[in-house]
Amino acid sequence: MSAPSDIPQAPKVTEREARQVAEAAREQDWRKPSFAKELFLGRFRLDLIHPHPQPAPDDVRRGEAFLARLRQFCETEVDGALIEREARIPDEVVNGLKELGALGMKIETKYGGLGLTQVYYNKALALAGSASPSIGALLSAHQSIGVPQPLKMFGTQEQKDAFLPRLARTDISAFLLTEPDVGSDPARLATAAVPDGDDYVLDGVKLWTTNGVVADLLVVMARVPESDGHKGGITAFVVEADSPGITVEHRNAFMGLRGIENGVTRFHQVRVPAANRIGPEGAGLKIALTTLNTGRLSLPAMCVGVGKWSLKIAREWSAVREQWGRAVARHEAVGAKISFIAATTFALEAVVDLSSQMADESRNDIRIEAALAKLYGSEMGWLISDELVQIRGGRGFETAASLAARGERAVPAEQMLRDMRINRIFEGSTEIMHLLIAREAVDAHLKVAGDIIDPDKPLSDKAKAGANAAGFYARWLPKLVSGPGQLPHSYAEFRVPGHPDLSAHLRYVERSARKLARSTFYAMSRWQGRMETKQGFLGRIVDIGAELFAMSAACVRAEHLRVDGDHGREAYQLADVFCRQSRIRVEELFGRLWSNTDEIDKRVVTGVLAGTYTWLEEGVIDPSGDGPWIADATPGPATGENVHRPVR
Repeated sequence: MSAPSDIPQAPKVTEREARQVAEAAREQDWRKPSFAKELFLGRFRLDLIHPHPQPAPDDVRRGEAFLARLRQFCETEVDGALIEREARIPDEVVNGLKELGALGMKIETKYGGLGLTQVYYNKALALAGSASPSIGALLSAHQSIGVPQPLKMFGTQEQKDAFLPRLARTDISAFLLTEPDVGSDPARLATAAVPDGDDYVLDGVKLWTTNGVVADLLVVMARVPESDGHKGGITAFVVEADSPGITVEHRNAFMGLRGIENGVTRFHQVRVPAANRIGPEGAGLKIALTTLNTGRLSLPAMCVGVGKWSLKIAREWSAVREQWGRAVARHEAVGAKISFIAATTFALEAVVDLSSQMADESRNDIRIEAALAKLYGSEMGWLISDELVQIRGGRGFETAASLAARGERAVPAEQMLRDMRINRIFEGSTEIMHLLIAREAVDAHLKVAGDIIDPDKPLSDKAKAGANAAGFYARWLPKLVSGPGQLPHSYAEFRVPGHPDLSAHLRYVERSARKLARSTFYAMSRWQGRMETKQGFLGRIVDIGAELFAMSAACVRAEHLRVDGDHGREAYQLADVFCRQSRIRVEELFGRLWSNTDEIDKRVVTGVLAGTYTWLEEGVIDPSGDGPWIADATPGPATGENVHRPVR
């Protein structure tokens, strides 16, 4: 067995090296069409999403039957206020979810799972998350990023046979990647997996392990050192949570999601059979990112649930609360907030359902769509929650328990706001999502012109890339000059008598997609190799793309509902108002591409870090406690109590 002194420490890496690690983990090829990828290239491929894809009748039947059972369970067995008060999901609730089959929603029936589609899995998460966001997080962490999904995509048949039946009914899983000093920069991953005979020996510390406190099985990302017979690199392992040497050192507490079982897990000389390695050595990050391509859809699905609940509360409250002689909903300032909640909830559901159905059909590559759904859902869901608190006024700031104690309806608006805040950080913060999506959005450009702006490439490679780029742009740029968005009769099927005209919004999307592509090309020409440092610009490019995707999804969903005869007129109204609101945001973002404070912000940041403005910090007391900013994560034996608590 390897001695602790042999364990590699966190590698010191440059920014360029970190980017290279992230780049190597990307899926490099596009084997299927992508609506969002085409959108960023200025090509509005409405045919890829319209007519709206349809689920199979058997999938609908099984999905609706499970939703009915889940709803009854949540209404009768789940006490969201109790979970919030005691900061724990009761064991009997967890066991009830197991009996219901909720742990196996995405696991195939041959392994004991329910075999639900992505569409119905998301609907179930929205439903369960509305009863208690902590339950939604438990189920999502288990199935979206925990052991089942990577095994389904990359596991051997022996691994599937051994683990999936357990995961479908009895065993909770967790995903362990983050470390105390490693977040979205996996190049610095320190947890080691040292080969030793037929085993690997794991040493290291993992942070923010959602489900880790109660998990039975773990997906652990660890660095295998390169050696004879071992390629090395970041590698994924299935690890039994009760293995000797594993200690859950702490159960973390947060401003929201008080019931989640999230902790700090230490590995000290933990032996893991080589048979438990998922995929080859060095494939861990690629496995993680590929898993997240669809796994990210679970988070915006729960944001949809928050939007639906917020709309219900806003409607009921605003109809009875009076100010200055009329219901508050009749005051324009409040009414605008209600309209925003209704329209945005419609659009969020359109984005999630469309992306999920495309994932189920597997005709399209939805890596950008899923990332956009996560980004847009978390940002807009947070705004919806904030607006609900504002509509409720002082009661929005008051806890549900306090409201109940003085005889009013216990509406947990402030809790929802706290619970929703993490979504802008979970599974890739907004800032990281901007960079991830931006990288995919400029992929076509980098493929043809990347060598030109790469300082490490020789002149011969640059010359060859220049020739390739000239050919690509000679074909591509002329197509950005004009398109169907300039023709008044384009997308005529969305112009329905007696309904708002959605064809105008789709023409706007088409024109804006070409403008977005032109803006990206101009920026690359202007900044070249420095483009990757222009994070403000790239973030706005991505935000424009997200709005255009949401507008497209909203219009397609409205037409789908109209054709099906299911609230079509109302859906057209909601899509119309959403698109009008979205277009205002898009125009502002386009303006801020070139008129912003990015450069002066950098100068201010330099001054802040240099201590130039410390005088501005005077006059306050810092209530923070003592201690290091980042906890020590030196490998070694545990020194405290093991708080691991599997649910039986």
